Amino acid sequence: PLRRQRQMCIRDSGTTMALEPGLSASFDHSVKEKDLSIALTSGDVPVLSTPRVIAWCEAATMAAIEGHISEQETTVGMRVRIDHVNPSGLGAMIRVSALLTRIDGRRLTFQVSAHDERSQIAMGQVTRVIVHRQRFLERV
Repeated sequence: PLRRQRQMCIRDSGTTMALEPGLSASFDHSVKEKDLSIALTSGDVPVLSTPRVIAWCEAATMAAIEGHISEQETTVGMRVRIDHVNPSGLGAMIRVSALLTRIDGRRLTFQVSAHDERSQIAMGQVTRVIVHRQRFLERV
């Protein structure tokens, strides 16, 4: 079944902030030694690690909706689907982008991508869920 995309509004101290598809954020990162697969034990070659690409993509999703949900709420990761298709080495400049494409209740879906100076290195989808910060922490 196909679900309709819809706008969601969150109330914060009487103020309504629109959360709608199209919100986006991008960041540039320079690949450092701490970002390599060897440093993160996700491989044994000195290239940008997939876990770092994923972390950068998730950070971009959070930045894309910053200021559009209340301070009592946050988002938590639910699903990550990333294809890391090209290697990047130490010193490479990486542009990571996230675009909010779908809102389904509390579930937010983002298209993410990463490019270096030569080509697209990763693309995929990140799904985050809006939760009430305090109630979520009480479950830990």
